[in-house]
Amino acid sequence: MLALHGKGVSNGIAIGRAYVLKRERLKIPEYVVPAPFVEDEVSRFLAAVESTRQELADIRSHIPPDAPVEAASFLDTHLLILNDTMVSEAPIKDIRANQWNAEFALKTQSDRLVAVFEAMEDPYLRNKKTDVAQVVERVLRNLLNPDEREDEPIPDDLNGRVVVANDLAPADAVALKNKGIAAFITNLGGPISHTAILSRSLGIPAIVAVHGATRFIDNDEELIVDGKRGILFVASDRAVVAEYEKRAHKIERLQRELEALRTSEAVSRDGIAVQLLANIELPEDMAGVHQALASGIGLYRTEFLFMNRKTPPDEEEQFAAYVKVILELPGRPVTIRTLDLGADKRADIDLPTASANPALGLRAVRLCLQEVALFKVQLRAILRASAFGSVRLMVPMLSNLDEIARVVELVREVQEELRRNGIDFDPDMPIGGMIEVPAAAVAADLFAAHLDFLSIGTNDLIQYTLAIDRVDDTVNYLYDPLHPSVLRLITMTIDAAVTQGIPVAMCGEMAGDARYTRLLLGLGLREFSMHPSAILEIKKIVRESSVADLKRSAVQVMAARDFRSLQALVDRMNGDGDSTAAD
Repeated sequence: MLALHGKGVSNGIAIGRAYVLKRERLKIPEYVVPAPFVEDEVSRFLAAVESTRQELADIRSHIPPDAPVEAASFLDTHLLILNDTMVSEAPIKDIRANQWNAEFALKTQSDRLVAVFEAMEDPYLRNKKTDVAQVVERVLRNLLNPDEREDEPIPDDLNGRVVVANDLAPADAVALKNKGIAAFITNLGGPISHTAILSRSLGIPAIVAVHGATRFIDNDEELIVDGKRGILFVASDRAVVAEYEKRAHKIERLQRELEALRTSEAVSRDGIAVQLLANIELPEDMAGVHQALASGIGLYRTEFLFMNRKTPPDEEEQFAAYVKVILELPGRPVTIRTLDLGADKRADIDLPTASANPALGLRAVRLCLQEVALFKVQLRAILRASAFGSVRLMVPMLSNLDEIARVVELVREVQEELRRNGIDFDPDMPIGGMIEVPAAAVAADLFAAHLDFLSIGTNDLIQYTLAIDRVDDTVNYLYDPLHPSVLRLITMTIDAAVTQGIPVAMCGEMAGDARYTRLLLGLGLREFSMHPSAILEIKKIVRESSVADLKRSAVQVMAARDFRSLQALVDRMNGDGDSTAAD
């Protein structure tokens, strides 16, 4: 028996025979197109783009009506990328200007775009390079002759099979789901890719980053896929198969229980109400928010409106995007984070040059306070949108009180401008700040005195506290949300907000990870913001927990003097049916 390890991205157990999807790396030809045939080359490129558009549209049209909304939204994202001028028009300029063949022109433009995303610090933004690469590869396959692609046709009937591939795009995942696959394994990929998120929504057990899977696994070998632990067993003995069959039945029961909770309130056994909010990136993400019945939006990442363009969106474009989301959630909060762009997230708009250390450079609120004209356009759009619902403005990467004062001053200036022009806005729109810099957490009591709410951004807070990059394979094993220093900073922030009498939320990935829900409840957190697909699992934990008991357990965790003891206490919190730790 062989065991391979990767990153489990979709909880579930699958047992089935392997289907190894062979897709050779595309060989991109490079040649000069004779001048008389340049326009023919342009036409060939446009035809390939149109064929790709039709393929994606056809896959989208075959999505079952009861499929998760993410299935359509991710395909829509790829269609938007295909329609973006950087993909559909920029290569044409290279074909005409340099007489490049269409494949080489497209590959060159793709490499430019991928390099921009690759340089980004934020893993959510960095991951967008995968979407670009997947769309471009689909166009390239339509440009290349069949004998150049060296693809083998995928059979229509893959019922019960475990697909093993180098990588899969969201469209591939949807198509394979329709062919009846039991699970999939990829050599590449990460837990926050669209394909990973889609696998969770579609209920397909999946493991990514199983390096060398397509080399070590042969067609028709029996596989066991443990999507939670990220373990793949090849040619297991019958005892192991029997054990995993039991686990699979247990997970199926759990999924039915989660679906039954969709309309239930997130209230603990001892009557403590908890807000389960959603993180979104674009208005198109709202379908998932509705399906999960989220309490509102805890994080609207507005920088995606600024990506892949030469000029920033104007006030009207931003206003329309914000209002579209607000009107879909009447009476529920929509927390709009101001622009977290700069240095590592430069896009193509005219901004200051990237610093030597992007994570510590001119970004987020620092950039906004330097580029005041850019910032005021966004503030006007958000304030105007606040007239249409319950809007909260959230400022990222605060590190000192002067930043808060300057932001508030600019908000007041914009409010006065809107008054003079007779434009409606909410004069009491709450202004909050993200606690993602250790200095802000240490001084959380000072920040809380000047803000209407706080939100803990654990992704950056953990990285800055532990001085590691969690997407760096050489050090990401040190990325630990349960590090005592991280827990102390989280506790200080929650306590400061509670003392000041203002709300405190968590919008980093830790908020949507079921391993930490009980501990966070015990520490006093009452607002969790996460990807919509995680809401039902977190809701189940909340409803099965006694917060009073969790508080006592959390005291023990915070008093632990070594990591092994701390981890054991957290495991005991998660292991009890009543969510308590033993005395």
